[in-house]
Amino acid sequence: VFGDIPVIIGGLEASLRRFAHYDYWEDKVRRSILFDAQADILTYGMGEKASVEIVSRLASGTPEEEITDVRGTCVSIRDPGVCAYSKVEVPSFEQVSASKEDYARANMIEYNEHDPFVGKAILQRHGRDLLLVNPPAMPLTTQEMDRVAELPYMREPHPMYDGMGGVPAIEEVRFSITHNRGCFGACNFCSLAFHQGRVISARSHESVLREAKLLTQHPGFKGYIHDVGGPSATFRHPSCEKQLKHGFCKNRACLAPEACPNLNADHTDYMMLLRKLRELPKVKKVFIRSGIRFDYLMKDPSGEFFTDLVQYHISGQLKVAPEHCVAHTLDYMGKPHIEVYEKFREKYFKLNRRYGKDQYLVPYLISSHPGCTLEDAVQLAEWLNKQGHMPEQVQDFYPTPGTLATCMWYTGLDPRTMKPVFVPKTPHDKALQRALMQWRKPQN
Repeated sequence: VFGDIPVIIGGLEASLRRFAHYDYWEDKVRRSILFDAQADILTYGMGEKASVEIVSRLASGTPEEEITDVRGTCVSIRDPGVCAYSKVEVPSFEQVSASKEDYARANMIEYNEHDPFVGKAILQRHGRDLLLVNPPAMPLTTQEMDRVAELPYMREPHPMYDGMGGVPAIEEVRFSITHNRGCFGACNFCSLAFHQGRVISARSHESVLREAKLLTQHPGFKGYIHDVGGPSATFRHPSCEKQLKHGFCKNRACLAPEACPNLNADHTDYMMLLRKLRELPKVKKVFIRSGIRFDYLMKDPSGEFFTDLVQYHISGQLKVAPEHCVAHTLDYMGKPHIEVYEKFREKYFKLNRRYGKDQYLVPYLISSHPGCTLEDAVQLAEWLNKQGHMPEQVQDFYPTPGTLATCMWYTGLDPRTMKPVFVPKTPHDKALQRALMQWRKPQN
């Protein structure tokens, strides 16, 4: 369609589909989307640095086929010597299509090398061509995050939607502020680790306050900032100082199954930011609706943020994500064990009583996750009954490209150990697990 014009693709779908990957909708392993889209370059992750670098080189007259070394990009090559970085090769598209063991091995390498500090370039053969995935772009500094966040956005849906009655979803986010990026929570079912990555970038207080003042000038502003968050609301610094030099630990998560001893869980910076926002003229309330990692919150050495949260930042109910209650299922999810949530829950209601608040706690739950047997689903139903909770919404697991949980779902193997894992796949198994969680509904 575009002839000689270089075609560069990016965004969330491009990120997650940059390698040969299992596609749930077609129930098969597909090639890298770089080849299926017939693009010249694929940018993965958030893409600001890669986009500027590519455009600068094109503007200087560099042909697109010579732009092969930009971090955070993928290209098709024939000669492995073109790669400018230390590299590792994973099983080819043909191998991962034919062998589930090869798929799981490739997936684990791809996950571990998604590290801007120590990650290698990855090569994966697709027939005669080689997919070259350069190491991730370095995370944005605070100054760079500020600049990106404060570009002169219109802050409105595109006018093409006006004739259709607008975009209702905009109302949920119109008066929300994104202050951070990345998530070291590393849940195995979440695509964030494979897109934004596990390194935290955060905006300065001054930048967030400038945006908040802009919101107060909007004609529809009624005094409520609906969210000050991001992938996880409370993350404003790396999980530990070591990762900035040595990268992320392999075979060790920051928060699960228990928090790492090196974890820095100080919430002071975020708490002070929220206090400044609360003091702005025209601001009545500042709510937090992005996910709060309750396990991270429970490790906060002072506990002062928890009291602020309960007193000032909850709009009637707080949503958190224990996801399940059975230990081995939580291990497959990459989540902390349920005792952590129960301690959090106890403290939450204790603080609500202390401050005379009548606020609810809504747990997010996942049914049919790889590793969850019918017996585990029964235990979850019993736990919910004991809690007196009847979930209105339940997320039935479905596979998104690139995640470790999707690898388990497709291969029946845990890529971290290469051991078999039970997967509830049939519609009947999935419906049973969901019905157990919502057993009071007549149809269940």
